[in-house]
Amino acid sequence: MTATVREFTSRAKVAIADPRLQSAIEGATNHFRQGREQALAALPNAGALRDHTKAMRAATLARLDEHLDTFARNARAAGAEVHFAADGHEANRIVLEIARRHGITLAVKSKSMATEETHLNRTLEEAGITTVETDLGEWIIQLAGETPSHIIGPAIHKTREQVAELLSLAAGQPLPTDVPVLTATARRLLRERFLAAGMGISGGNIAIAESGTVVLVTNEGNGRLVTSAPPVHVAVVGIEKIVPTWNDAAAVLALLARSATGQPLSIYTSFVTGPARPGDPDGPREVHIVFLDNRRSAQLGTKYAEALQCIRCGACLNVCPVYREAGGHAYGSPYSGPIGAVITPLLSGLAEYSALPHASTLCGACLDACPVRIDLPRMLLELRADEVATGEAGPIERLIFKATALLMGHARLWGLGPRLAARLQAPFQRDRTLHLPVESAAGRPLPALATRSFHERWKEINRDA
Repeated sequence: MTATVREFTSRAKVAIADPRLQSAIEGATNHFRQGREQALAALPNAGALRDHTKAMRAATLARLDEHLDTFARNARAAGAEVHFAADGHEANRIVLEIARRHGITLAVKSKSMATEETHLNRTLEEAGITTVETDLGEWIIQLAGETPSHIIGPAIHKTREQVAELLSLAAGQPLPTDVPVLTATARRLLRERFLAAGMGISGGNIAIAESGTVVLVTNEGNGRLVTSAPPVHVAVVGIEKIVPTWNDAAAVLALLARSATGQPLSIYTSFVTGPARPGDPDGPREVHIVFLDNRRSAQLGTKYAEALQCIRCGACLNVCPVYREAGGHAYGSPYSGPIGAVITPLLSGLAEYSALPHASTLCGACLDACPVRIDLPRMLLELRADEVATGEAGPIERLIFKATALLMGHARLWGLGPRLAARLQAPFQRDRTLHLPVESAAGRPLPALATRSFHERWKEINRDA
């Protein structure tokens, strides 16, 4: 998918007009937002921890190649195989080669944004390998033939009734909308896949260089089953997920769950260091870690390097007024909300996602909510400037901005504009509101422009005083 201005606007209009979708998004984001506020308020020195983690992330990215080398050396010493993929196509090829080498016909997956980015499921399915998402939200959207709507809650846009319909089809029998029944059914059906699968595929929230450990953060037991039940485990991890030490990982973990769901710590925090050792009762015989670049390294040392500090908590989505109205699918990318509006054009091309830098009010709520204080509003403005500089902005848009710059650069012209507009609005004005042929974005009449500017009225007040 892409997100030109027309595509984004079209998808956003559909979302805004869907009352069930609006209710689902509002309920979920409110829950996440309130949980985050309470969890951080209860954390001693939360502000200092955020500053420390941001500085650590920036310092790590400045020496990313060294930390990746350290991770690879330690992971290989622990028995894992480490691969480096320049782009999504190469990452998928590596995973597919591993699967073919072992004759895999069924793979189970834990939640992974990196594999959503590379479209790994499609690659495996086209090769005849059945791939089953085992995170409940991811499985729901897989059954629906959709993509994630939220970084943390991929199926937050689905109501309980819609989930029951999808699981009824998977179970081959009608199911009630009772949550425990739906959960038990999903657990039973997925357990069969875990036991039959030849490969488990996961992402990685953190990669600890000093030990070659991949950290998975989940609220379901599926992550541990994916990484331990099948004989082969493959983790696809963005290169920016590296931290140097276990202490650095602890700092990220202290912020991640609190910022994402309001929990002090996720229910399952798993640490994977190599395959099963001799005498271990379970665990994979092989562990492969695929580090994904996909234009991440191209951002290092640039004005966009700060975006790589993201720990994928989704807090910026929950406070963004655009995301909370338009929903995740309007962005046309696995990464939605303010962070998606920045990293998607960087990773997939500004021309293909020209609407996303404008999918923001620049209110700054995302900067306030970000646990590592990423200045997303600044980078959104930088991307807008890049659109103009590279000619990606359309001719009408460029003309509007040039005209605006001309008006704002000359006080007399700027003053003339509102006076002229106040006269031209007369045919549409009624009861101090404008009744235009097209409806406003808010669906209500706009207030009429004042016939005299504030400056003119201020002069009169001072003259009469």
